[in-house]
Amino acid sequence: MLTTNQKGAIAEAAIAFAALEVGYDVYRPMFEGGRYDLIFDTGERLMRIQCKWAPLNGEVLVIRSYSSRRNAEGLLRRPYVSGEFDALGAYCAAVGRCYLIPYEAINGAVQLHLRLSPARNNQQLGVRLASHYEFGATLPQTALGP
Repeated sequence: MLTTNQKGAIAEAAIAFAALEVGYDVYRPMFEGGRYDLIFDTGERLMRIQCKWAPLNGEVLVIRSYSSRRNAEGLLRRPYVSGEFDALGAYCAAVGRCYLIPYEAINGAVQLHLRLSPARNNQQLGVRLASHYEFGATLPQTALGP
């Protein structure tokens, strides 16, 4: 059984590897505990990336978009707000894939659900397909080459 720290380290490594594969330079902040974990240099801009482990629940990836810390009163959950990072990178070990979700798609939500396949009842409204956020699908074309 992996600890939350181990899961976070694995997710960061997988997301960094995926970025390197498409030609981004990857950098780390000088200290832990900030609101983002990695910095991608796209060649045109720097992107601040918050990394998350994404468990699989049936056909749905569950991505939490908040941070958790223990303090004297117990567990403190703090949702992310606009301006703290540019995109959320998520790694799902169960499917071996990385996803990149722009902050605008999160828009203050504390949890995102990405479906691996369409809903069985054919619902489309409010359904987010994971394939739309797979790492290569969300990167600016300049990073992917000519």
